[in-house]
Amino acid sequence: MPQTRVAVVGSANMDLVAMAPALPRVGETMLGTDFVMVPGGKGANQAVAAARAGASCAFLGAIGSDAFGVTLKARITAAGVDTSQLRVVYGTSGVALVMVNAQGENAIMVTPGANDALVGLTEEELATVRAADVLVAQLEIPVQTVTAAAVAARAAGTRVILNAAPARDLPPELLAAVDVLVVNEGEAQALAGRGREEPRALLELTPRAVLTLGGEGAWYVDRDGAEVHVPAVRVDVVDSTAAGDAFTAALAVGWGEGRDLVDAVRWASAAGAACVRRLGASVALPRRAEIDELYAPA
Repeated sequence: MPQTRVAVVGSANMDLVAMAPALPRVGETMLGTDFVMVPGGKGANQAVAAARAGASCAFLGAIGSDAFGVTLKARITAAGVDTSQLRVVYGTSGVALVMVNAQGENAIMVTPGANDALVGLTEEELATVRAADVLVAQLEIPVQTVTAAAVAARAAGTRVILNAAPARDLPPELLAAVDVLVVNEGEAQALAGRGREEPRALLELTPRAVLTLGGEGAWYVDRDGAEVHVPAVRVDVVDSTAAGDAFTAALAVGWGEGRDLVDAVRWASAAGAACVRRLGASVALPRRAEIDELYAPA
């Protein structure tokens, strides 16, 4: 089977992750139990996850000229991702401050830094998008950049998966280029005004959608009438920070390899479950063997 080519356009951040028994309230100082500093950002996470899941993956993003940027590029490259078109801009890299409680729940604050400078895709970057089997994008970078990449992908026959996180207004030209929309319940509420009670509301935006619900699994819906619930894979949860990124990347890889979308969602659910068993974002992203171990076909 030929290796799936995935292009990811998105953010790269340095994640500063602290664990504590509970998340602090406003004005409260709390002693934590552990700390790690790892590469993150939804774009970088999904690129690393796609490579670990078996794809040939190219990452289009931007890092700063600071020490975090040096570390980010080195770590992403070491994961097997093509970073030859990763931009370096003067200033700070993106940073995410992540707090995780004993149940694996998190609160995150992101400062975009260099990610905001990812505008005006070059012809070389657009050529990478056009050559891919699947384009994966998120919304932690300027939406006009996501739109340009998606429109180029659609024109070239490259399939487009948009993980609409964080939720924001989506221009019609972007929605017209999306093949599959991936959102969690909060994002579904923000975009379509409805969540788990009516996942088909997302079809007002795109022809196919996946609604992820964490421990309650995921819904796949499409305009051909499909409405399928895929149960979550049961594991002990340590940190759910990158579970959505592992899911989205595996969905792209599985679909690109020829799985039908419902089966690709099942495989993606196994990837999300494998991810939550470890602390951290990119360091927790599972390899293909770990996904296959948890995958349960229908």
